Amino acid sequence: MAESAKPLMLVAVDDSEHSFYALDWTLDHFFAPGVTHPFKLTIVHARASPSSALGVPGVGSENFLNVLDSDIKKSASKTIEKAKEMCASKKVENVQVEVMEGDPRNVMCDAVDKHHASLLVLGSHGYGLVKRAVLGSVSDFCAHHARCSVMIVKKPSKAAAK
Repeated sequence: MAESAKPLMLVAVDDSEHSFYALDWTLDHFFAPGVTHPFKLTIVHARASPSSALGVPGVGSENFLNVLDSDIKKSASKTIEKAKEMCASKKVENVQVEVMEGDPRNVMCDAVDKHHASLLVLGSHGYGLVKRAVLGSVSDFCAHHARCSVMIVKKPSKAAAK
């Protein structure tokens, strides 16, 4: 199958061990060496804007916002580099990466629409009901709003791994 004719899989990454577990699991199960890969792969990282990181738009000195923006960009670069290294270590090539600014829930749904993705893969932080209600759940939001199939990869608990 020609690379351009393959459906697109988006994998969302952030700096959490849960998202890197989901990427690792996806690479092992869909992009094993020596096997024809069923998907094109694009990795998407949602980078926070400085004002959203502060929680209040327009607050803070210009210098502080510049430093904060620089730190956010460095963090995004580290996250993307780690994802690229994981792909390279598993010999998965032709991986596209994209950093988009905004709330991860909206970024992932927008990326699905922009790329006409067939599948969105997300890690699960495993938040309980209260924490999920307070912090919000990117995977839950995307499962309900993304215009494609959504696969939520959960890291096994230590008890289940025994």
